[in-house]
Amino acid sequence: MKASYSYIAIALCLVVVVLLGKADVSMAVTCNPTELSPCAGAITSSTPPSTICCSKIKQQKPCLCQYLNNPNLKKFVNTPNARKVARTCGTPFPKC
Repeated sequence: MKASYSYIAIALCLVVVVLLGKADVSMAVTCNPTELSPCAGAITSSTPPSTICCSKIKQQKPCLCQYLNNPNLKKFVNTPNARKVARTCGTPFPKC
């Protein structure tokens, strides 16, 4: 009886590992600066960011260093208002 419970526990662990592995693959972020377009108003003015903007910033967080290192994007991303928007959304600005 104990052996069958061990096999069930091992099988459940394998299922969890497989599901977690698939979750990581499906959660990969595609870096696309246009995804941050809902934040344009908040970044260029003093209006608070929308929930969509905050969602996009959190989604694109792994890409922020790439954007900061791009001379064409840096002038938009590396501004006091952009940092304020990220801070308001609870997404700390990365140290690249």
